[in-house]
Amino acid sequence: MTTDLTGRVALVTGAAQGMGAAHARRLAAAGARLALNDLRDSDALSALADELGGFTVAGDVSDPDECVRIAAAVAERTGRLDVLVANHAYMTMAPLLEHDDADWWKVVDTNLGGTFFLIQAVLPHMRTEGGGRIVVITSEWGLTGWPEATAYAAAKSGLISLVKTLGRELAHERIIVNAVAPGVTDTPQLQVDADAAGVDLPTMHQRYAAGIPLGRIGNADEVSAAVELLCDFDLEAVVGQVISCNGGSTRGRA
Repeated sequence: MTTDLTGRVALVTGAAQGMGAAHARRLAAAGARLALNDLRDSDALSALADELGGFTVAGDVSDPDECVRIAAAVAERTGRLDVLVANHAYMTMAPLLEHDDADWWKVVDTNLGGTFFLIQAVLPHMRTEGGGRIVVITSEWGLTGWPEATAYAAAKSGLISLVKTLGRELAHERIIVNAVAPGVTDTPQLQVDADAAGVDLPTMHQRYAAGIPLGRIGNADEVSAAVELLCDFDLEAVVGQVISCNGGSTRGRA
């Protein structure tokens, strides 16, 4: 099955590095024109836009007004908006009684609130085109929970319910909503975990790999392959689903 997104416009958030950049490259290879979002413009984001023949549209998705501006800027520049990959994320880790109140709200407002408001913002543009594809990047920890990741796991779990609900609500409009739940993946985000555990990055990799049936952590290209599948406009019957990309680790936890 070959995904053909020729003529489609895709907005990818959190695109400056890691999984977001991998998703953008996948969709560009499938023919989409890419609008690349991150919290702020950076050399990395601009370089990726140049590489893919796309453009940047920086902004803070935790701000509802910014979500509207971002979606409108994409539609104004290209005349359409067909695909949203909501990949943005913010994460901190701490024991429950040491969890900073401000961090709780920043995690929830970015991961859950930002996705909610961004979907609201892109929806009118997708309706104009008579359909669309929305892929939300949640997390294995949204399925299983994880010690000291209370806010992050709660927000990512909320995204799963959001996807299931909007999948049912929007399918009749041919706006198809699904999610991908990566397990431990080799991206810069792993440094957060290593710092919290007080170990170096290779040690963190080894610790996670020991609990994965596949025997290794995942890579961003594997996750982006699932994203590409869910962006395919020839695939319509998969609605409100969560594809787990975790090497089998949830089979022993969920």
